[in-house]
Amino acid sequence: MRRSAVSPDRVVAVLALVLAVTAPLYVSTYWVGQLLTQMLFLGIAAASLIFLSAYGGMVSLAQISIYGIAGFVLGNLTTNGNTKGLNLGWNPWWGVVVGILVAVAISLVFGALASRSAGIYFLMITLTYSVIANLFFGQVTDLSGFGGISGIRAPGVIGNVDQHQNRLYYVALVVALCVYALIRYIVRTPFGLTLQGVRDDPVRMSSLGYNVTLHRTLAFGFAGFVAAIGGVLFVWWNGHIDPASIDLSATIDVLVIAVIGGLYRLEGAWVGAFVFVVMNNYFQRIGFSWGNWISQERFHTLIGLVFLLIVLVSPSGLIGLWERALTFFSGPRRGPTDRKPVDVQTAEPSV
Repeated sequence: MRRSAVSPDRVVAVLALVLAVTAPLYVSTYWVGQLLTQMLFLGIAAASLIFLSAYGGMVSLAQISIYGIAGFVLGNLTTNGNTKGLNLGWNPWWGVVVGILVAVAISLVFGALASRSAGIYFLMITLTYSVIANLFFGQVTDLSGFGGISGIRAPGVIGNVDQHQNRLYYVALVVALCVYALIRYIVRTPFGLTLQGVRDDPVRMSSLGYNVTLHRTLAFGFAGFVAAIGGVLFVWWNGHIDPASIDLSATIDVLVIAVIGGLYRLEGAWVGAFVFVVMNNYFQRIGFSWGNWISQERFHTLIGLVFLLIVLVSPSGLIGLWERALTFFSGPRRGPTDRKPVDVQTAEPSV
C-alpha cells in the first residue's frame, strides 16, 4: 500500500513554527522585541479581518477600532501614575479581562448595526466605526485625549518588556497559535459552516430558516474578540496608546496586511504582517540614509505600490503565489476543506 506524500504546506508550516520558536537563538534582540513581536500581534488583528472576509463575506474596517478599545480600557484600568486616563490601578489581568469584554460587547453592537448591509455599504459603515472610535478617545480627555495613555505595564510574568523582550515574544507567539487554532476550529463547527453558507447565499439560507443577521452579528463579535487580544498585546508591547494608534492610517495598514498575505487564507495574516513590518522598518532606514527619501508619509506611498503590484499579480496575495508555484511544479491541488462550497441544507461541506 503506497503511503501518501507529505503535503508541502505542512512542511512549510512545521518549518515556520520551528523557526519562530527558535528565533531568539539566531536573530538579534531588536528583531525579537520589535519586528517579530509586532508581526505577531498585527497578524492577530489581520486574522480577525480575514475571518470575517473569508468565512463571512464581510470586509470590515472596524477591527483596529475594536483593537484600540481593548487597549484604551486596559490602560485606563491598570495605570496608576502621572498619565491621562482614569488611573484606577487595577491588577493587569483584571484589566485584560474587562478590556476584552468591553471590546466584544461593543463589537456585538457594531455587528448588529452593520449586519443587515453588505458589500460597499458594510465597508463604509465599519469605516465610520473606526472614525468614531478615533475621535471619541481624542476628544474625551477623561479617558485619553490626543496625548494618550502612557506607562501601561505588562503583568509580572512578563515583566519589563524592554528588559525581557523574549518573554513577551513567546507569549505573543503562543497567543497567535491559539488564535489560529481557535479560528480553524470555529469555521468547522455547525456555526462556522452555516456562516459560510450565509457568505455564499444569504437569501437561500434565510429561506431555510437560518437567522442571517444573528450569524453575522455573532461572527463580528468573535472577530472583535480576536482583535481585542491583539490590542492587549499591542499596549503591553508599546506601553502607550493614543488616538493616532487607531487612526485611518492604522486601519488601512491592517487591510493592506491582510491583502498582501492573502485576504481569503488565514495564514496570510502573519505572512502579510511580517512583510509589512520588515518593509516599514528597513525601507525607512534606507530612506533616512539617502537623505530621508522614504519618510513615514512616503512609506505609505511605497507600501501602496507594493499592494497594487501584489493585487495585480496575485489577487490571493502571497499565499496565492505560493499555491500557484506548487500547482506549477506538482500539478493541480485540492483546496483546503474549509473553502469548499457548503451544502446549505445540511450545513456541511459538499463533496
